[in-house]
Order: sequence, then C-alpha cells, then structure tokens
Amino acid sequence: MSGQKKSIRSRIQTYGSNLSSMIIPNLGAFIAWGILTAIAVPTQLELFTNFISPMLNYLLPLLIGFTGGRILHDFRGGVVGAVATMGVIVAADIPMFIGAMIMGPLGGLAIKKFDQLFEGKIKSGFELLVNNFSAGIIGAILALFGSIAIGPFVNALTRLLGAGVDFLVSHGLLPLVSIFIEPAKVMFLNNAINQGILNPIASSQIEETGKSVLYLLEANPGPGLGILLAFMLFGKGATKASAYGAGIIHFIGGIHEIYFPYVLMKPTLIIAAILGGMTGIFTLTMFDAGLVSVASPGSIISILLMTATDSYIGVILSVLFATAVSFAIASVILKFDKKVDSEDLVEASKKMEAIKGKKSSVVSGLNNSNQTENNETIDFGNVKHIIFACDAGLGSSAMGASLVKKKLKDAGYEEITVKNIAISNLPTEADIMFTHKELTDRAKKKQPDVYHVSIDNFLNSPSYDEVVEHIKAARSLDREKKVDKLLTEENIKLSGEAKNKEQAIAEAGRILVEQGCVSEEYVEKMFEREKSVSTYMGNLLAIPHGTDDAKEAVYQSGLAIVVYENSIDWDGNEVRLVIGIAGKGNEHLEILSSIATSCSELENVEQLINIKNKKDVIAFFSETED
Repeated sequence: MSGQKKSIRSRIQTYGSNLSSMIIPNLGAFIAWGILTAIAVPTQLELFTNFISPMLNYLLPLLIGFTGGRILHDFRGGVVGAVATMGVIVAADIPMFIGAMIMGPLGGLAIKKFDQLFEGKIKSGFELLVNNFSAGIIGAILALFGSIAIGPFVNALTRLLGAGVDFLVSHGLLPLVSIFIEPAKVMFLNNAINQGILNPIASSQIEETGKSVLYLLEANPGPGLGILLAFMLFGKGATKASAYGAGIIHFIGGIHEIYFPYVLMKPTLIIAAILGGMTGIFTLTMFDAGLVSVASPGSIISILLMTATDSYIGVILSVLFATAVSFAIASVILKFDKKVDSEDLVEASKKMEAIKGKKSSVVSGLNNSNQTENNETIDFGNVKHIIFACDAGLGSSAMGASLVKKKLKDAGYEEITVKNIAISNLPTEADIMFTHKELTDRAKKKQPDVYHVSIDNFLNSPSYDEVVEHIKAARSLDREKKVDKLLTEENIKLSGEAKNKEQAIAEAGRILVEQGCVSEEYVEKMFEREKSVSTYMGNLLAIPHGTDDAKEAVYQSGLAIVVYENSIDWDGNEVRLVIGIAGKGNEHLEILSSIATSCSELENVEQLINIKNKKDVIAFFSETED
C-alpha cells in the first residue's frame, strides 16, 4: 500500500514539475500582464485596458503552449504546440491555461513522433517542404481536436472549480483550504496545486475583478516564517543557528522548501502552518485583498510587487497575522519539546528529500552530508562551461551557480561560464554539471558525456572547492608543461647584446627564427606590433610578439628569453628582461598567462635576471607555477 501511495505522490510531483517547466520561463510575461492590469483596473485608461483581455486570453496561453511543445521537441515542437493551443483558445471564453498545458506538450509529442518515424526517409531536396507541411498539418489537426474535444472539457472543468471556490468564499469557508494546502506544500505537491488549479482559476477572476485572493493561498510566506522565528528563539544547536539563514532565504528569497525539514522534524508543527495559513486567508477575505498576477517565487518582494493597488493593507496584514499565529503555536510546541537538535534536522532533511522523491537544493544546505559521484573523466584544464541543473532552474540552483562563479572569479578564472538551468531544458553546452543525487541519473541520460557532480548541499558543498582546485591544479600543470615544452636552453640568452628596443626585438626574433618556430616575416610583424601598442609590461619586463595576422608565419609555439646586464630604454621605461613569444593558434594566451604568473612581482623578475645558469631559468618558471 505504501508503495502505491509513493507512486501516486511521485506522479503528482512529476506532474507539478512539468507544469512549472511551462510556467516559470514565462513568468516575465505574467508579471508584465499583472503590472498593466494593476494600472488599468483603478484608472480605466483605455491605453492599459486594451492589453488585459488579449494578453490573458491569447498571449499567455500561447506562450505556455509554445514552451510545453518546445520542451519535448525544441522550436519545431514549440510551433506545433502553439498552433494546437489556439484550438482550445477559440473554443472557450475563459483563459485557457490548463488547455495550453495539455495541447502544448501534445503538439510537441506529435511532431516529435512524426520526425522519428520519417527520419532518414525523406528524399534529398524535399526536407524543407516536408518539415513545413508536416508541422502545419499536424498543428491544424490538433487545433481542431482541441477546439472540439479538449477546449469544452477544460472550459467545463474550470467553471466547476471556479464555482467551488465561489462557494467557499461566499460561505466563509475559504480558510479551510489551508488544511490541504499546508500539508501538501511539505509533501511537495504545491506545483500541482498552484499551476494546475489555483492559478488558472485566479486568471479568470482577474478579468472580472482585477485581482484574486487565490494567488496568495499557497505563496503566503507567513506560516513558514512563523515556524522559523520560533526556532530562532526556542530551537537548539544547529536548528537554532540555521533558522536565521533559512528565514532570510524563505522570506526574502521566496524559497519555501527551506522550512519543510523543520516541520518534518516535529510533525505537530504542521498545526502551526495550517492555522497560520488559515489566519492569512481569513485576513485576505476580510479586507477583500488579492494579487494581480503570480507571485513567484513566494518572496515578500514579489508579493508586494503583484499586490493590487487597493489591497496593500490586507496583503501585509495577512502575512503579519499568519506569521504571528504560526509563531505563537510553534513556540508552544517547541517549548515543550526536549529533543530538537542538529541530528533531528539532518534526519528530517533526509526524510523530506525522500518524500519529495529527489534531493532538495536548498534544504540540503541544512545538513553536512555531501557526496560526489563522478562517472566521467575530464580534462579540468579545458573546462569552459559549468551548469547547475535542477527541476525549475531557479532558486537554490541559482545560488549554487553564484557561489561557484564567485569561487572561480576569486581564483582568476572569470572566463569559465557558470549557469543554472531547468533539467527539462537539457542538453546544453556543458563540461561539468552539478545536480542533486536523485536528478543525476536523469541528467546523465540527457547528457552522458558531461562530467557529472552529484551533491546534497547546494549552499555550502565542499564539491565546489574540489572542482575549483582541480581546475586550478590542471591549468597550472598545463601551463607548466607548455612552458617546459617551449623553453629549452637554446631559447635562452643570459647576456643580451642589444643596446636599444629595436635591437632587442630583433635579437629575440632571431632566436625564434633559429629554433624553427617562425619565419622572418614574423619578426617584421613583431616590429609592426610595437609601433601600434608597446609591449612593455612593467617590472623591467617587455614581451614583444607579432600582430594578430601573423599566425601564418608561426610554425610552432616558442619562447625566446634574453637577459640584459644594462637597462634598455623601452619607450622611456627600463627593461632588463625580454621574452619573445610566438603562439600557434591560441597557445600564446596560455604562454602569456604563464609569464604573467611568473613575473607578476618585481622581486621575481630581479631573481630571474640574476640567474647565471640556463637550467635554473627553466626551473624558475616551473617553480613559480606551483
């Protein structure tokens, strides 16, 4: 029986996740519509009121349908999904969000199956014709199907659900929905409730009243904040210490799942969440308050931005009262509890993740269990793209990406891109991919050739430092190998003969020519470069090299090091060390990086100038790379 319950819950969670994948990428459009509506309703300005109905009935459903189709079969699926969605739009006089969530993926799936069936069977020269007409025909058929079958069904279902909400509101029973919503949140069914039920009905109410209380039934941060405040005052050990950070992430960041383990650690706290939620909803109904659009994430900032102009008092009080009631009840529960400690929190986090069916990127930061599972080998020295993949591609994964981006910046590797993305939008360009343990297998199926790092803790994972250190070590080794390969005793001259800048450039260039690295033409390009941009680097060092168009004159990468006993005037600067560079392809960038590391301090350059043995010069560069 428990296995069956788990399967049902898992399916509902997956359904909610799929709905979020269609809604979240289009939140900007929902917010734009909400802003226009917030201005239009009180002012009744025609300039703004003209936007409300077309955006609500056409733009938003079409965007959802396109996104749903694109998830399954890229842009081609998105186009067919949007056309199919048009069928349910014309069949009803209410916003067809639910219909779009059905027809969009159906359109993407249909064209995907068609392409798979006819792959490799279309004669050369007819691909464009078949692709365009197949998309058009399938889209038209699905649009008709949606208009005849799906549209009327969704229309009737939405009206039925709306009537149920109206009944609850008119009889003062709406606060009772917290009995279902608050436990469902902890069970990670909030996406299914929000995207599948509440938001579509709320959108219908917007057209009539300009606001809806339904947008805040699940998004109110008050119940969770009250519980976290209680832990700040009456918690013990790690639970008390972690509650402060969790409160900020929950209330300001809008990531509510951060407080779920605290409830699971002490299940009776669900009473505090329910009564807090009921208080918030009751306050909203008393003040006839509501939002004009989706508040996602459920941050107090996004809630206030989406609050209707006549609802600020009601919305603010609903959050405050919900927090107060939740806090009061949770405080009593915790005061009589003698066993709340860090071990309880760790176990609760694991329990919550088991309920969710996947690892939680934010909540896993509450415990210290981390595990890295790497199934691929990788050249860390050539890492260019790092991806954080999670269900929605927002919230906690974004924080993880920010942390790694900062660590890479501090290490001097700003050129490495770090992005967060919804796992449904994979594959994408990546060398390393961070995922939750329960999502790693799914990510591997989508991108098997990527180096996968599977972790529990997205807020403070030791895996971040490990990866950065691997990159640092690999690049240091790569530079060392490149320098060792390029630098031989024949490339070094410890007693330079040049008396001025021009002679010094020619002397370094001659070494490169004699070692078979470049042609005579490259030396001319070195002089050309010097005329446009001085190659004096500071610290008694100059690095002459050719222009960008001199690559054809380079046979192989090479270095020429010349040390001068007396200073050379280099555009008014003193130079005693000249390093000529020739790079094949982009290798000159690595060479420059290596030299910059070795000669970044004046004392290092002075040490190099005073070396009297060519082998010691080579050793110098190897040692300063470490």
